[in-house]
Amino acid sequence: MTPRILFAWTRFAAAGLCAAALVHRLFWGLSSQTIAGENFLAYLTIESNIAFAVLAVVAGAVALRRDEDPPWLTTARALVLSWTITAGLAFALIVWQAGLRGIRIDVPWSDVVLHFVLPVWTIAAWVLGPGRRAASWRVVPFVVLYPIVWGAFTMWRGSRVGWYPYYFLDLRQVSGPGEFAVTCGIALSIFALVATGLVLASKARPTIRGD
Repeated sequence: MTPRILFAWTRFAAAGLCAAALVHRLFWGLSSQTIAGENFLAYLTIESNIAFAVLAVVAGAVALRRDEDPPWLTTARALVLSWTITAGLAFALIVWQAGLRGIRIDVPWSDVVLHFVLPVWTIAAWVLGPGRRAASWRVVPFVVLYPIVWGAFTMWRGSRVGWYPYYFLDLRQVSGPGEFAVTCGIALSIFALVATGLVLASKARPTIRGD
């Protein structure tokens, strides 16, 4: 078995683990009034990990058929991996900030997988996985565009239903517009920095053939 074929199966395994964690997170959250079924898809983490699972299956199938990822797949992976890695970093920051504010956040095993295990795996796979091309710098602004659109919709929805997936988006839970703007600016900067790091890593270690 070539490294490329072996890597294809690790992509399928990652997709399966991600799907299992998403299902567990859904059922675990159904017991909470703040994370009801209708709010499950409101989380950026959930949305980005659904995209991750689908893309991992597609990428695994491509790896079984080709020695190199096509350019569109490298771009898609850079986008989705930037979102999932940043979601993990943001979650760690949220848990830390919530602790300082005395806000309780329970972390089931599925959250550990979605926010920490899979992001670590994606970084290793991006750097070491055979057959990945160099990513384009055009990825960076598109990585930032998604959370901006998501944030605008989330703020609009939150004003109607009175619920926000992350406390810093709720002006009632922060000190004011200033803290809200600073926190959002930091979050967007992390998205851009993660995307920049992935592009740099891809250019430092471009296409590696699996044969």
